[in-house]
Amino acid sequence: MPADTALLDSRLAPFASLQTAVAALPRWSILLLVAIAVRALTFGNPVVHVDEEFYFVTARMMLDGALPFVDIWDRKPVGLFLLYLPAAAFGVPGGIWVYQMMALASVVATALVILRLAKHAGWERGGMVAAILYILMLNFGDGQGGQSPVFYNLLTAVAVAAIVPRPREARDSAARFRRGMIAMALIGVALQIKYSVLFEGAFLGLWLMWREHRLGTSTADVVRRGAAWAAIAAAPTLAAWAFYVAVGHGDAWFYANFGSIVDRQSDPALVLLRAFLKVALILGLLLIVSGLSRRVPVRDASEHPVRALYFGWLIASVFGLLVFGSWFNHYALPVLLPACVCCAGYLGGHRLGRALVAPALLAMALFGGEYTAWSAAWHRGNAQQLETLADAIGHGPGCMYVYSGNSILYSYTGRCALSPWLFPSHLSRERENGALGVNQLAEIDRIFDQRPEIVVMRPEYFGERMAAHALTVRRLNAGGYTLRGRYPLGDLMIDVYAAPGVTASAVPIPPRRAASKPS
Repeated sequence: MPADTALLDSRLAPFASLQTAVAALPRWSILLLVAIAVRALTFGNPVVHVDEEFYFVTARMMLDGALPFVDIWDRKPVGLFLLYLPAAAFGVPGGIWVYQMMALASVVATALVILRLAKHAGWERGGMVAAILYILMLNFGDGQGGQSPVFYNLLTAVAVAAIVPRPREARDSAARFRRGMIAMALIGVALQIKYSVLFEGAFLGLWLMWREHRLGTSTADVVRRGAAWAAIAAAPTLAAWAFYVAVGHGDAWFYANFGSIVDRQSDPALVLLRAFLKVALILGLLLIVSGLSRRVPVRDASEHPVRALYFGWLIASVFGLLVFGSWFNHYALPVLLPACVCCAGYLGGHRLGRALVAPALLAMALFGGEYTAWSAAWHRGNAQQLETLADAIGHGPGCMYVYSGNSILYSYTGRCALSPWLFPSHLSRERENGALGVNQLAEIDRIFDQRPEIVVMRPEYFGERMAAHALTVRRLNAGGYTLRGRYPLGDLMIDVYAAPGVTASAVPIPPRRAASKPS
């Protein structure tokens, strides 16, 4: 028996050495390696997600003098497009790599903050598992690229870390106020990346005021502090509005940022149910494990308020998700952050959590997330396909209209646009009808009246406004446009139409694929 044990020990020695070596690595390097490994599939791919394409195109046009909400329309805050400016300055394809490296850095930094947050709650033992889990789960929610929560989650995490209750500050009113100002300033910046941070920010502000009340601060001072915290959180948004008012476009800014959100129609009930179930599937296990963390005993009484803060943050993020009323996969990304933080308690502080749940959850997140990212790439396409499509369109001086398809084509071809409503689904999707500040059909007519040299269309998609599709086909026929070619992009065939007199390329035209739902 001793000989058998010695033989087993000798065979396991290399693995033990490897484990020791990995444990000796700095934590940031482990998280960086994990993030690179699970996100490498998308590096350099310009069609990771239609949202990211549009953010990049908008930033690129801003460098050429375009003004968001006026020259190029969307309802996202201007800060999101400013965030993409450094990447857009590199053009394509270099800028695609730059924004994806920015996203990679943000993911790793957020994971490092998760480690710190877990330590404050007495969950240090599960901190690394929670941080890695966050990195892996992002792919489940279309966060493998540069979706807005990939960036603003970092700001939210740092804001929470700034106000974590510290026993020594119970009698230091000035320090608490300063930390509250830092946290709410970060929330204010995050709001200019995506307004959905509002619910988390509101919770943090109310929690700060509640804590002051519990510590004996007078009601008048609590109100004054609350007003100051709210003011600094609102400052970036008010500054953006003031800028647009100063340049004469205050109404355009306000409608794009707020009015259009109210006017946008809801998707059909079955579409909403399907989308909700997908988001619930992404978050379900994490929320269950987070709930189990409430049973992990504290080692010190000071950990109670910290954990209460984290669970409240999680509830606020779930509430923010629910009230939107339409759920894309990436709407789950803000919830992933507090959920993974709260999972740290059970995954590190309970025997069953460490031995069984943690490895099972990590394996599920790894393989499921990678499959999701791979599937998205297969459906949406890759850099080579996009470049082939862009070359077929050509880089001539004539303007282009992407009725349906990929807005990144504007950057890859260098062709001009003929409408501020550049994001294709704004003019072609049914639920956007009446929520743009312009009539969809009238704007499509106006675009064709300017004689675009190239028109790009994908197959009909679920949710498309058929009146817009029919009008586009009618204008193509009336204008004498010819089908230049049909090119694959992911699992779709993209049609490229050329105006009369535009030289057509000798490209065989394969049969049209059946209409499909957008990925």
